[in-house]
Amino acid sequence: MYADTQNDITRQVVRAAQLLLAYGAESDLVEELSQRLGRALGLASVELSISANALVMTSLVHGRCVTTTRRIREHGINMAVVCELQRICLLAEKGLYGPNEVRKRLARIHPRTYPRWALIPTIALSCASFCHLSGGDLFACLITFLASSVGMYVRLLLAARHFNVLINFAVTAFVTTLIAQLGYFQPITETPRLAMAAAVLMLVPGFPMINAISDMVKGHLNVGISRWGQATLMTVSSVIGMTIAMQLGGLL
Repeated sequence: MYADTQNDITRQVVRAAQLLLAYGAESDLVEELSQRLGRALGLASVELSISANALVMTSLVHGRCVTTTRRIREHGINMAVVCELQRICLLAEKGLYGPNEVRKRLARIHPRTYPRWALIPTIALSCASFCHLSGGDLFACLITFLASSVGMYVRLLLAARHFNVLINFAVTAFVTTLIAQLGYFQPITETPRLAMAAAVLMLVPGFPMINAISDMVKGHLNVGISRWGQATLMTVSSVIGMTIAMQLGGLL
């Protein structure tokens, strides 16, 4: 294998690893897929060092090492991108894709998201369902649906304008809790507390916490602790927004 070919394949493999980390894959999966893709494209071995916001990759062919570093910028969780990268790896292992095909496929990867008109009512319905399962009455479920709909709209609006995720969570929690307090001021429901609790469930960072625990259990302590810290800060931001809204509503 020529040096230029090794350099090109290394860039493709590190690009795949970079995308996996940026869109929410756990560290063990990133390491496994990168090694498999590298071997499928002709590299003798691939070694990765993953940190909270960067990764270092070294490829080895015929005693020649190529090392490259990439910075990781999170783009939010998107399993469609992760699944697409897994397909590319499988096709390369089967011999259907070579370096050129992998390069073209990686260049075409773009995150697909659900439209707002479908996402907002779906999230609101799930929050209202949690309220119902917890024992909330019909009007509590309706308040939950309204509050979480407006809150999700605000969350998507702030995300589209690239606000910091902590500010996003705090403002979303504030708006959602402010609307969910209607049950306390209008005697239309007997379970206003359940409406307030269920409306902000969309802000629970479940996926980052699961990834954090998975990383720590599988030996990637630095990445796991970083993800756990980020999830904790997101939770604290939500609590701050809820507390301010409850203070304004006179519920504290």
